Parts: sequence; structure tokens; C-alpha cells
Amino acid sequence: MNKPYGSNKLNPLFVYNPEKHSELTKIAESLPNIVVSSATAANAVMLGGGYFNPLTGYMNVADAISVADNMTTTSGLFWPTPVMNIAESVTSIGSAKRISLRDPNVPGNPVIAVQDVESIETISDEQLQHIAKKIYGTNDNNHPGVEAFTTQGNIVVAGPIQVLNFSYFEIDFPETFRTAVQIRDEIEEYGWEKIVAFQTRNPMHRAHEELCRMAQQATGADGILVHMLLGKLKPGDIPASVRDASIRQMVEVYFPPNTVMITGYGFDMLFAGPREAVLHALFRQNCGCTHFIIGRDHAGVGDYYGPFDAQTIFDKLPDGVMQIEIFRADHTAWSKKLNKVVMMRDVPDHSKEDFILLSGTAVREMLSSGKPLPPEFSRPEVAKILMDYYQKEITLG
Repeated sequence: MNKPYGSNKLNPLFVYNPEKHSELTKIAESLPNIVVSSATAANAVMLGGGYFNPLTGYMNVADAISVADNMTTTSGLFWPTPVMNIAESVTSIGSAKRISLRDPNVPGNPVIAVQDVESIETISDEQLQHIAKKIYGTNDNNHPGVEAFTTQGNIVVAGPIQVLNFSYFEIDFPETFRTAVQIRDEIEEYGWEKIVAFQTRNPMHRAHEELCRMAQQATGADGILVHMLLGKLKPGDIPASVRDASIRQMVEVYFPPNTVMITGYGFDMLFAGPREAVLHALFRQNCGCTHFIIGRDHAGVGDYYGPFDAQTIFDKLPDGVMQIEIFRADHTAWSKKLNKVVMMRDVPDHSKEDFILLSGTAVREMLSSGKPLPPEFSRPEVAKILMDYYQKEITLG
């Protein structure tokens, strides 16, 4: 198991001591407060769970720009994406040095964290656009990440935080949501030394299943961490609860016992392609993983990134900046010739007609119309869960 990134010991920002937690919860109710953006709340969850180790809180403008330009903070810490508390207004907190951050995603807006305010700065639209261009590779507001980042506001509240809860994730996904602390503990319980992680924001079909097996075999991993995003996606994506059910069914039926850990993390997808791939690798190291699978268009959206940009970015990073190793995957598909899932780069004698390929649109259309997915594409148990979801959506819609 890898040691955490940036420190010998994981330093989660959640207040684990019961007495201190109770005391801070009481104090928080009397502090000046703001309802933060969804992205800021998601950052608090990641900081609280140890995923963003060794960060201690939210970046100021200089650090955010430095991260955007150089992938390092002003102090020289390597970090691929800004972690910020950006607000529309801070009138309610005035010049307070300690404030409560309220969760926008939970009814009643409970306090998710307490922040010690080191600075309150205005960030210009030009600076926001500059950061967006560096992180997302575009300023196109049709890009969901750009739109989300540039519309939070123009006030940056920087400083360390103490986290009091994990938003709605623990409540809505008790079987799946795990902190980096919990994942490291479970890996230790399993006795795994080599662990390969697989990131997903979609249900897992045959190609994903086999990709995990290929990576496990190639790396000699003792176990696989299937780590799914539980936070906000984009309109039309399949809800986390449905993804969770389909993945659990696939693992239960088709993988040996105690070889796959199914977990989830609470974060809003950035759709930042290469930069987000680096962030994904970094916080999988904080989970203890030794290897991380990156395939075609990892963390991408639309046509904003090249198919392998999220792999080649690792060639440009400083040597040894992270311990985790990248398993670079090609597109996987069912080979009619070989009657199995293959990586396309491994079968140069194949033509397009030799593969069974279905686009996401085609899959949704088949499921919506009640047509079964080809068994070469999806396990029947997975297809049934997805079909039931789509049929229910049609009935309700």
C-alpha cells in the first residue's frame, strides 16, 4: 500500500474527536456564516476525508493561479487543480476571522465546516477565465466544468478548515461512501499490498469489467478498488444509486470473493480531462492504491480533449512527484474474431467490423425502448437493472 501524497501520514480535516466535534458544532452555530457553492462543499468533503491530503483548506487567488499555470502552489507543493471557496457575497461574514460554511445540498443548509479566514479577495472575471483555460483547456461556457467554475461568484475566501460532516453522501450512500481513511483501513484488513483503482461515473459493462481484470493481471495487484463518483454529474447521467446497484451485482456474480472493493467518494465532477486525471491519481494514492487505470478520454466531456490526453499529461509531470503508477488502457471492445473483450491496440489485424461497439446514445435508446443489450456488451444482470431504471423513467416522465 502506498503512503499518502505529500506526507507520511494521512491528515484528514474531519474532526474525529467526539468531544472536539461536539464543541465545534455548538460554536459553529453562533459564527457568521455563508451558504457555499456545491463545488466548495464537495471540496470540504474531499478535504475532510483525507482525499486532498496534504492540503489544509481553501487556496487564495495567488495559489489558484499558480496551480493553474504551473501545477504547484506558491509554496511549491505540486497540485493539479484549484481547491477554492468562491462566493457571490460575503456580506453576512463581514471581517470575521472564523466562519461557518453551510451546505447548499442538504435541506436546512447545516454547517459542513468551520473556516479560519486568512484572506478575502476579489477575483476578476479575467482571472477566472485564465484559470478555466488552463484547467479545462477552454473558455467555452458550454463546457459543464467551465460553466460551473466561472459562475460561483468573484469573492475568494481562503484559509484552513475543520470538517464536521460529509454532506449527504454518508446518509444517501451508507454502503458505498468511504473516506480515504476508511479505504486505507479496509485495504489493510484485506491484507492487500498492490491495489489497482478504477474510476467510474457510469455503470460498468463487459469492457470495464475486463479492463479491471487486465489491469489486475498486468500489475500483479492483490485487489481492485472500484471507486465511483457519487456527486453531481451532468444532466442525463445515470444516478449513483442505479450505478451502485449494477456494479455490485456484476462484482458479486463475476469476480472472486474478496478481490474487489466497491466504494464511492463525494465530489462534483470537474470534466477537466487531463488535469482531473492527475487529481484522480493523486487522491487514489491517498487511498493507498499503487496503480490507477486511465483509459480513453478519462474525465472528458464532448470533444474538448484528445482521446489520450489524460495519459500523456503524466509524461510531463516532474519525476517521482507521485508514487502511484498509471495503467494506460486503450479502448476496449468485444472481438467477434476472438470471442472476448480485447484492447484495440492489441489486435492490429482487426477492422471496425470485427468489434461490437455501442455508443452511449445507442445504449440509452435500447434501454429506453426495452430492447436487451447484446450479451457481448453488458452482463444480463447489469442490463436488467439499467433497463428497469429507464423504463421507470419513461413511465414517470
